[in-house]
Amino acid sequence: MKYLKQTGIILLLTLSGEVLHHFIPLPVPAGIYGLVFLFTLLCLKVIKLSDVKETADFLTGIMQIMFIPAAVGLIDSWDIIKPSWFSYIVMIVLVTAIVMGVSGFVTQAVIRKGGKKDE
Repeated sequence: MKYLKQTGIILLLTLSGEVLHHFIPLPVPAGIYGLVFLFTLLCLKVIKLSDVKETADFLTGIMQIMFIPAAVGLIDSWDIIKPSWFSYIVMIVLVTAIVMGVSGFVTQAVIRKGGKKDE
């Protein structure tokens, strides 16, 4: 029953992200709206971490499996991708490096801020 409740909470927030995505004409994926809702509700203590932890751990544990259909779609689209595959590879490498750099910078900033005592 606990897992059903946790899954229901996550699905409800995902649905609310889909609804918001429908009404707000921004180029933001619906899943991001749902994640922002979840993050906000966790920060405001409306939802406790224990209310979604096990299901979230399960979903992040099987996340790699969720990429298989996308990979198969890329293989099916090879004729379209073939003329510009090098550009795709360059962009993937650049964006990965940028994301890693920004993530490291933000992590270091959070660690430094957490180390200081508020007076």
